[in-house]
Amino acid sequence: MDRNRRKNAQKVICAMSGGVDSSVAAALLKGAGADVTGVFLKLADVPRFQKGEKIARKVAKNLKIPLLVLDLRKEFQKRIIIEFLKEYKAGRTPNPCVICNREIKFEFLLKKTKKLNADYMATGHYARLQREKLYKGKDKEKDQSYFLWQLGQKQLRHILFPVGNYTKKEVRELAKKLKLPIFEIPESQEICFIQTTINNFLKKHLKSKPGQIINTKGKALGQHQGLWFYTIGQRKGIKLSGGPYYVLDKNLKKNLLIVTKNEKDLYKKEFLVKNINWISGREPKLPLKVQAKIRYRHQGASATITKILHSTSYILKFARPQRAITPGQSAVFYKGEELLGGGIIC
Repeated sequence: MDRNRRKNAQKVICAMSGGVDSSVAAALLKGAGADVTGVFLKLADVPRFQKGEKIARKVAKNLKIPLLVLDLRKEFQKRIIIEFLKEYKAGRTPNPCVICNREIKFEFLLKKTKKLNADYMATGHYARLQREKLYKGKDKEKDQSYFLWQLGQKQLRHILFPVGNYTKKEVRELAKKLKLPIFEIPESQEICFIQTTINNFLKKHLKSKPGQIINTKGKALGQHQGLWFYTIGQRKGIKLSGGPYYVLDKNLKKNLLIVTKNEKDLYKKEFLVKNINWISGREPKLPLKVQAKIRYRHQGASATITKILHSTSYILKFARPQRAITPGQSAVFYKGEELLGGGIIC
């Protein structure tokens, strides 16, 4: 448990997905003497959640802790899946995990924590908390702080991240040492409610809407089947001869997909950011130099954030151009290891 948390706080609600990380999180809390209750969130009718529930029950039994199941399928459908499809239809590329953390996982788990008179809720995220400041996880490859930028002080006061100070390798070794029935489970890479690929999911839910593919000079090169099937920087699936071509932009009004053969066209230095959240709850003195990430696997780069006068939007300007800055994705800001906040790329 976080050393800076109150030592007499013993009752903890732990989210258990059936994965290695959350299972070890629950085991660490139990080992630290906490009164742990596991909670499994049933979010969608896909095999992943059916399997996850079975494993979570098995792990809870192994740890001798109770497991509650929260059926949030209706809320998840409304707040995450429908919004995910709306964003794609509007030509943007959303990150549903960011929204899910704020609107589903932490919201409903914190409500449950309060209802059960627990002191804290815990998850298996690779992130670290110290005095209500949020930091990257010890394992830089698995760090998940990027997905947590929409959290605030009200929530962080009641949260624990037990595996944040461990590497993934150490977590797997702990699972083996503790004889948890999950240490060899492979990691899930896709979005939790998508069984195959994003494109297959979109094809199932969004109709095709053919339009022209043009180059930067306006020359027609072929036909696309719907702007929502493409994302900025994409190379595969454009199906044009004489390539490779890269998706550069989308014109929603005219239903045009704009492509380029010059990969350098994908590099840009600055863009607008909206819906910014500062973890501290207070806007820092601007302009501010930060390390910014424009997608989860982005290494992060030096940038300056400035607020637009008489506006709620900000400008993020990189020191060096970055590839495929994509509307709808999250831009997340760091100062060293500390997560300062983030916003949505316009």
